[in-house]
This record gives sequence, C-alpha cells and structure tokens, in this order.
Amino acid sequence: MTLAYKPQKISGLNTPLITHTHLLRLHFLANKFPQTYNIIINPRQNSHINFTYLVRTLSSFRVEAMRQKKKQSIVKYGYEPSADEDDGSYEKSETERAVPVEILRRRNKEKRRLKKNGCNLQDPLVVCGGDIMLMILSFLDAHSVASSLVVSCRWRRVACSDTIWSEKIKELWADKAHLPRFAQVEGLSKLSAYTLSIQDGKRNRILKEDLWDHVWEFHFKEGVPEYWRNLDPYWRGTGPLMHRYFHEDGSQTADVDDKVWGGHECCYSIVTSFLADGRIREHYVRINSWPQLSISRKHDWGWEMSNGLYLYSSVPDAYKPGGTGPYLPVH
Repeated sequence: MTLAYKPQKISGLNTPLITHTHLLRLHFLANKFPQTYNIIINPRQNSHINFTYLVRTLSSFRVEAMRQKKKQSIVKYGYEPSADEDDGSYEKSETERAVPVEILRRRNKEKRRLKKNGCNLQDPLVVCGGDIMLMILSFLDAHSVASSLVVSCRWRRVACSDTIWSEKIKELWADKAHLPRFAQVEGLSKLSAYTLSIQDGKRNRILKEDLWDHVWEFHFKEGVPEYWRNLDPYWRGTGPLMHRYFHEDGSQTADVDDKVWGGHECCYSIVTSFLADGRIREHYVRINSWPQLSISRKHDWGWEMSNGLYLYSSVPDAYKPGGTGPYLPVH
C-alpha cells in the first residue's frame, strides 16, 4: 500500500508545521514498516503541511502494522487466527488479558529459545489436518484425549468427536456391574455420557432407584450363630446364593424356597442426614428394626450394604437395556 503526502500550505491554523527534521523522522518510521506501508514524502517543496494530522495518521498506521506483525508471529508459533480475526481488528481475548504479564514473558522467552534451537512450533492440527488428528487421538487413552480438549477451540471440536468417545465409553463400560440410566439418554453426546458415567461411578449415596433396579445377593457373616450359617448356602457351599428384592412400595421379599426368609413381612427405609455445608453426615439403609446397613461402592460400580450380621451385594446387570439407577445425575 502506497500513501503519498503532498505538502500544501495551511494558513490561519495555529498548529505545529512540519520541517525537514520532521520529514527525516517520518522517513525513519516509514522505513521501519516497509512491508506494510510505503510513505512517500517530497521534502524538496518549500510548502508546509499540518504536522499534527500527519502524526495522527501515521500513528494509526503504526498500530495497524503492529497488529499485523503480532498476527504473523502468532501464526509462526503454531496458532492460526480464526476467520473473525482476519479482518485486521485483532484484539486480546478475555483469557489473554487475564494472564499475568510475568507468565506471558516466560512463554515468549521459551518460544524464543525453542526458535533459536531450530524447534518447529507449528500446530499439529494445522499441519496434519482434522482427519489425521482424529485418527491420532483415537489411539490415546481417555485422560490424554480429555486434556487435549482445553488446547484451543479447534482442538476441542476434534477431540470431542463421538467417533473417539464411542470407543472410550465401550472400554469404560466393559467390566462394570451397573450402567447409569441417565448416561444412555438418546441424543446425549458420547463425551457427556463418558463424563456422567465417571461421576456416577464415584457416587456413594444410594437411592431407592438403586434398590429397586438390582437383585441383591444375601449371606450371613462369620460372626453369626452357627445355626444361621448352616441354613445359608454361602457357608454350606450348596446351591445358589440367597436373593433379596426391594420394591417401590417400600417392601422387601425373597425367593419362595428361601429357608432363612420365613415369610415374615419386611419394609425398608433410606436415612440420609446432611451437615450445614451440604456434606453427608450419616447415610444408611434400615430394614425393619434390625441393625442399620452401611453403604459402600465397589470398583466395578456395584453396591454393598452390610452390618455385623449379614451383607447385601448387588448382582451385576449391565446387560439391562437403558441402564439402571436414578433418572438424573446425583452428587
């Protein structure tokens, strides 16, 4: 771009007028940005021009040139500006403004050091393209793929693809006893399903839906009287284990041929108390007036309820279509 200044006489204007010294300064500034602007000034003419107008105009050109130079350096270091930044109006984002100056200095110093050593700092996504990066990310573990989500917006669009996370969620669910119901909602992205599954697997608060949806294995502990242990197939080693069933009306039943059950009526309740800050202070299940059952979660997302007399274990049922448990995520 060439910008020519033709000196013209300005009368009646009380502003500084340009001299040959000013012209030399303008030439110096013009030569500083030769690739962007070519400023032509004819110093031979004796006329005077408005120096204030020239300085303001040249200052705007300097700002524009600095923006272009910054964009070029960013591209060189591996970041390609988005379409909305290519209009010449580059400004710092909220994230960039929030970064402390000292951190930016360290980053720039590291970039200069790597550049001096001949390291290539180009963005792999720009060099390889989205399809190849999608293939590369599919071979990484879930934690590494999740880390790439925060690199940039373009990396996130590639790393959150259902093509990647559909395989990751299959690996996650492969050896699990129960699969959460809300993670299998139609239309939910695979990344969201994976995240919700991880969160539900860490949940130690049992709900009524968990009791209803699962069949529970029941057996006595070693400290009970020997008469009870002799009735328990778990200790005799004969036949399948005893089972218990929780129902939505608050009742509990057992198999018809269960010798320990005896046909008596049972009802259950879940007791949960919280502290003022929202943490759980006490959480247990009580059946009739028997000792309360403490709750624990196994590594395969199965449930256990136990006291000093007996233990309940949820039977794996990952094969159930639509999943089990509550309909909404619970912390």
